Amino acid sequence: MLALGVDLAGSEGRPTGMCYLSESMVARTWVCYSDEEILSSALTYQPGVVAVDAPLSLPRGRKDIEDRSGPHFRKCDRQLLAMSIKFFPVTIGPMRSLTRRGMRVKELLESRGFRVIEVYPGGAQDVLGVPRKGKGLASLRRGLRRLGVRGLSRGASDHELDAAFAAIVGLEYLQGKAVALGDPEEGLIYMPGGIRPVGKLH
Repeated sequence: MLALGVDLAGSEGRPTGMCYLSESMVARTWVCYSDEEILSSALTYQPGVVAVDAPLSLPRGRKDIEDRSGPHFRKCDRQLLAMSIKFFPVTIGPMRSLTRRGMRVKELLESRGFRVIEVYPGGAQDVLGVPRKGKGLASLRRGLRRLGVRGLSRGASDHELDAAFAAIVGLEYLQGKAVALGDPEEGLIYMPGGIRPVGKLH
């Protein structure tokens, strides 16, 4: 059982964090840039699921990402708000290019038979009690170790560490433990549900 986490960048010119995570919680992380490199990684590792940190759908009623008159929030987004989890709406500023790319990468991966889910590492960190990367990468590394992840490089970037959290949620999805927010016909975000840390994460 293997999950591939992707901390997707808004453009192919910026680094995308990647992490494969085995059922025994052994991770390997790296960065890539192009959509084709993401697909190549999936083809190499053949994960049971690709967990992507990017919006993969539009709010119901919005014709396209540039439609300024349509709604800004999906049901899953409103549920994040209700949980006091901070995020950027899919329609605001740079999120439009990330959403556009996320939907394109999802289509590319699904066309090759991969299962693709939307995850949100920042929200997962909130749920798990791990300080977000704004508090420093050392806190993210400690949090991942406490959650049982092994094999992380000391030099792993913030993109790679967020990809590791994406992969954790992907692994929980494969184990039937992840919690789905939203409407399946509009788009779901998966959050941690089953994993519990050992000791304090702060």
